[in-house]
Amino acid sequence: MSTAWTPRELALLGGARSLVLSAGDGGHPGVEVGMVVVRGALLVRAQRGTGSLWYRAARESGRGRVRVGATDREVLLETGHERPAEAIDAAYRAKYGAAAVLLTGPDAHAATVRIRPVASGPTAGRG
Repeated sequence: MSTAWTPRELALLGGARSLVLSAGDGGHPGVEVGMVVVRGALLVRAQRGTGSLWYRAARESGRGRVRVGATDREVLLETGHERPAEAIDAAYRAKYGAAAVLLTGPDAHAATVRIRPVASGPTAGRG
């Protein structure tokens, strides 16, 4: 199983404003979060830090799903301090402008999640 995003997926993710992340067993509807792609890695941050409910679920389960448009993927959720924080901050500022201030502080740094696909190739959504 591949744990790397394809160039096509990275283009889709990089161009999307947000994704819906569900952590754990999939019994939750998910939370819409802003994301960035840095050096081929898909990253999200919890603006409320490590106390955020979705961040805690991601840390505890290590697995989940992401949905961007019609793409729905099972993913691995890796928590901790993703480096380099400066490059991630710069990507958030470039994508979200002034609103990025919510995701570039110390609390958000501590609540960075790297998202990796579980299997190669997206599963198209229904509809």
